Amino acid sequence: QVQVVESGGGSVQAGGSLKLSCVVSGYTLNRCTMNWYRQAPGKERELVSRISTTGTTTYGVSVKGRFTASRDNSKNTMYLQMNSLKTEDTAVYYCAASNCGFIGGPIYWGQGTQVTVSS
Repeated sequence: QVQVVESGGGSVQAGGSLKLSCVVSGYTLNRCTMNWYRQAPGKERELVSRISTTGTTTYGVSVKGRFTASRDNSKNTMYLQMNSLKTEDTAVYYCAASNCGFIGGPIYWGQGTQVTVSS
């Protein structure tokens, strides 16, 4: 089974930065579509970023220009650099690996890491 573990969350003031990490084990990261999602209390889960198996990166409109997703294939790790953080970025952030080897297969979720942005 694929295992996904996020880290790097914490508390930061508005305008500050955080960098999240997502380590994948049990599979090769660059053979999966790698996603960051977030979910704020009482809200639906929202896509933050996505890196395809070919390396194409897309972002949700609310984070474009502020967040940067990247991957280090040698470390089987994906990162999310979050700059210019806003209070509305407060959420639990989840890493998810999907399409690992084939489209429509299981999605593997991390446990989530809390990001809290204060004004």
